[in-house]
Amino acid sequence: MNDLHAIRRALLAGQTHARAEVERAIAAAESAACAHVFTRPQFDEARQAAAAAPPNSRLGGLAFSVKDLFDIAGQPTPAGSVVLAHTPAARADATAVARLRAAGGALIGRTNMTEFAFSGVGVNPHHGTPANASDAATPRVPGGSSSGAAISVATGAAAIGLGSDTGGSIRIPAALNGIVGFKSTARLVPADGALPLSTTLDTVCAMTRTVRDAVTAHEILAARTVTAGNAPLPAYRLAVVKNVFLDGMEPAVATAFERTLRTLRAAGARIEEIDLPELAELATINATGGFSAAEAYAWHRLLLERSGAGYDPRVAQRILKGAAMKAHEYIDLVNARRDWITRVERRLAPFDGLLSPTVPIVAPPIASVAPGAERDDEFFRVNALLLRNPSIVNMLDGCALSLPCHAPGELPVGLMIWHGALRDDGVLAISLQIERTLQDS
Repeated sequence: MNDLHAIRRALLAGQTHARAEVERAIAAAESAACAHVFTRPQFDEARQAAAAAPPNSRLGGLAFSVKDLFDIAGQPTPAGSVVLAHTPAARADATAVARLRAAGGALIGRTNMTEFAFSGVGVNPHHGTPANASDAATPRVPGGSSSGAAISVATGAAAIGLGSDTGGSIRIPAALNGIVGFKSTARLVPADGALPLSTTLDTVCAMTRTVRDAVTAHEILAARTVTAGNAPLPAYRLAVVKNVFLDGMEPAVATAFERTLRTLRAAGARIEEIDLPELAELATINATGGFSAAEAYAWHRLLLERSGAGYDPRVAQRILKGAAMKAHEYIDLVNARRDWITRVERRLAPFDGLLSPTVPIVAPPIASVAPGAERDDEFFRVNALLLRNPSIVNMLDGCALSLPCHAPGELPVGLMIWHGALRDDGVLAISLQIERTLQDS
């Protein structure tokens, strides 16, 4: 499947046109592979946008999808729930949506998600759970919370899947579906017009098919130019954090990750193994519930009183944990995070980038975590594993990219390249070199 860059070259060469490409995207969106992906398709609007897009615009009339928590002018913003379905329509597009439209993108529709973005699994009891794009034989979890966005990209229904990442909600579904997900430093992209989960941790970002497309998507969303450079892979000093990130890897993940490190080292990459003892402090720092529960409860408390019965019980359970946090505990959490970031950044400073598995497991079958109290224990076990690695980067206020590192015929495995705040261009530059090396191996 061609990426955005390849299709844009074909557009400019007159080998295809935007309307034909949008029709291909619509055909993918209407296929069985996209069942439960779109909560509100906008196919006719996408056709009109493709026809009107300037051929030399950044997106050239190609399709993009929008996670259900972003405002789209004239529509309510349900955020994967049913309790907000009849709220007033948004008066304007979220900034991220407006920027993608202004770049010549054709909005193909709203995509399904974990209700209120509060899970890394991607299960939705209201709208159905879209099946992972990687395995036609066994329906597997899509990853969340940006589940539909990932599958829209993986199936060809969208060149860019706009989503959000609070604890891994872009990188988890990217890893499980074999595509690219880039979580930028949160402050670089405006979050206005996006229904919040955690105002401290939320990041507006996107999924694409390749790293070079991730650069384009980030430049549009952040309204900035990436200076990624073109230094060869051996120019970078890289590290693998041994503790926590490598714990409990399933064999398929361990095989893909270790093979990837061998390939990169054979290409001249300088990779060291380090310990990050500060990771042991996170359980204590977050002992009172963490930012997501407290900040989600602040937003949802009145809605829960009125419409709590309409919530996904698993989501409501997690939000209600925030009710117990006291004001001084929240302030202590803010201060502890600031101190933790300072110490971790100091330890990571000698390195240009860090490497880890995006998540330690491959996508489990949907049947094992489907809605039902009898499967709650397994759901929360899987959810914790999926969130563990990527959420560390959110706590760091950092940036990270997940790219596929599995071999053909294997279930998707993601490699995460990451660092601290405002190291985005370096992470993207390293990711471009790693992607090229893996494709050439």
